[in-house]
Amino acid sequence: MTTELTILGWTLVLALVQILLPAMFRNQETGIAYNMSARDGAAPPARPVTARLQRAQANLFETLPLFAAAVLVAHVAGREGALTLWGCWLYLGARLVYLPLYAAGVPVLRSLVWTVSLAGLVMVLAAILGA
Repeated sequence: MTTELTILGWTLVLALVQILLPAMFRNQETGIAYNMSARDGAAPPARPVTARLQRAQANLFETLPLFAAAVLVAHVAGREGALTLWGCWLYLGARLVYLPLYAAGVPVLRSLVWTVSLAGLVMVLAAILGA
């Protein structure tokens, strides 16, 4: 298995973590009985950290399908190389840094780190398109 596919695998682990973290925080806020119910009644609003974790999850899920598809296309097309390798590392590394920055409410640096992850995705796309 290539390094790029391994990085994609670890990115999927990160996605699972980003599903579980806000769920665990939310479970502490609403209780197990509410979460196991049909949730017909209104829940209390999410606390700030929980809400940030939910937004960080949504943010990851906006680009994750593109990243996964790009890595798979690069692999199938035999376009893997330095550009895809560095792009994958940038994407995963930035996404790992982004999560605690968002949870802590760090504004500007968080956006810069998001831009680095996007640059990693663009690098993989550039490799696919022959740039």
